[in-house]
Amino acid sequence: MARVSGLAVLLLVVLSLMWGTSFILIKKGLTVFSPEIVGALRVSAASVVLLPVAVVRLKQLRARHLGKLFASGMMGIFIPAFLFATAQTRMPSSVAGILNTLTPAFTMVIGVLFFQQRFRWIAAAGLFLAFAGTLLLMLARENGRVEGVNFYALLIVAACVLYGTNLNFVKFKIPDLHPLTITSVALMLLGPLALVYLFAFTPFTEIFFRTPGAWKVAGYVVLLGIMSTALATYLFYRLVQISTPLLASSVTYFMPVVAVLWGVLDNEVLYPGHFAGMAAIVAGVYLANRK
Repeated sequence: MARVSGLAVLLLVVLSLMWGTSFILIKKGLTVFSPEIVGALRVSAASVVLLPVAVVRLKQLRARHLGKLFASGMMGIFIPAFLFATAQTRMPSSVAGILNTLTPAFTMVIGVLFFQQRFRWIAAAGLFLAFAGTLLLMLARENGRVEGVNFYALLIVAACVLYGTNLNFVKFKIPDLHPLTITSVALMLLGPLALVYLFAFTPFTEIFFRTPGAWKVAGYVVLLGIMSTALATYLFYRLVQISTPLLASSVTYFMPVVAVLWGVLDNEVLYPGHFAGMAAIVAGVYLANRK
């Protein structure tokens, strides 16, 4: 148990660094490419790097696993990749990282509604506080002003709902599969969709060869796919299998710190309302996840 607990802590730290860095990498990608290209290139890079592993692991699967792995990949990888890239066209990377802290709250809600997890009254109070913090983040402006709703924040909320659903899905519907099998085969199933979309339906090739600096920016997105999608997803599913969905989703407690630090280094400005919203979300998620 001590070894498992130590491994869980190590995975939490590593994942916090990886996923906390993903928001600034998305921001760098958007300096040249559209959010559609960033999302498709991210998934494509992750799929290609794990393809050899997937081919080997595919032999261990039955036909009934493929549909589940495709569904898991869509919820946990494919759709969120596009949602986050689109949302970050209208908000700082640090705020996107803060909003992602809602994942544990939605993990609990989905677990209660569809996976027979238990619910306590204090969890309801925590959820209310977390969602109040989300609203504050959507409204926060310079000098403490509150005006206009940033509806792009709802895209990240939708991604958090998908993450929470997928967490429970992996834990309770495919517990018999190895994390590396889940990650690699899911990406193998998603790869053709991402690659066809990238090269057939976006101007990626033209931008890549004709825009100054596009090679470097594409490198950021490829790093995003390899580190924050392929490797991090495998480590995350490993954490889910040796712990609980709620403990695994708690990586989002630490991710905002990394995201905010990267944002500050990149000259992003956060206002008091952002910090108040982040504090409310973290406090609410903590209450929602108390035993």
